[in-house]
Amino acid sequence: MNFEQARTNMVEQQIRPWEVLDQDVLDLLYLVPREEFVPQRCRALAFGDMEIPLEEGVKAPERMWAPKLEARVLQELAVKKTDRALEVGTGSGYFCALLAHRAAHVHSVEIKPALAGFGRANLERHGADNVTLEEGDAARGWPRHAPYDVIVLTGSTPVLPRPFLDNLAPGGRLFAVVGDAPAMSARIVTCAARGAWRTVELFETVIAPLANCEQPPRFRF
Repeated sequence: MNFEQARTNMVEQQIRPWEVLDQDVLDLLYLVPREEFVPQRCRALAFGDMEIPLEEGVKAPERMWAPKLEARVLQELAVKKTDRALEVGTGSGYFCALLAHRAAHVHSVEIKPALAGFGRANLERHGADNVTLEEGDAARGWPRHAPYDVIVLTGSTPVLPRPFLDNLAPGGRLFAVVGDAPAMSARIVTCAARGAWRTVELFETVIAPLANCEQPPRFRF
């Protein structure tokens, strides 16, 4: 398989048409080899317009985002070299590697030990030395290294937990997919000042939920 041609096709046929026009983001997709972050059995699918399962033999496996979602989120967050970032859900480590190229430091948290090991090995092989990968449950916040300039939730959540908002530095941006299938909304929340946030709805999508994500009160008879 010609990976370089596949990468170019991905950028030109999937990502540019999805309103990703930031040249720095597009250049980064050529710099970070996506095929080296997917499971070996899926290398031929690394550039397809699809989510890629990261686990075998489970009912609802963790998945990598589709490439166009990764690129669009990176563009919308407008990550700067001075930013301290939090990623909830390391997975393969690919999006973490993209963040690491743009940010000063990335704290990434993975709840599943096997996936944490997979992501860690990929990041180490890539030489991402400004990443701290921790194992734990960050679905309802991770104040350990707060405040953060950038927060990314790689799984959906029915409601956005307040601790994430409180952990944003002034001017900080948070990406989350909020809601229940089939009606989820991708949004950017910006901290305008302490205790004040503004939200921009980007698009509708459906992605798998974070493990142990916060649930809204449910009506019971």
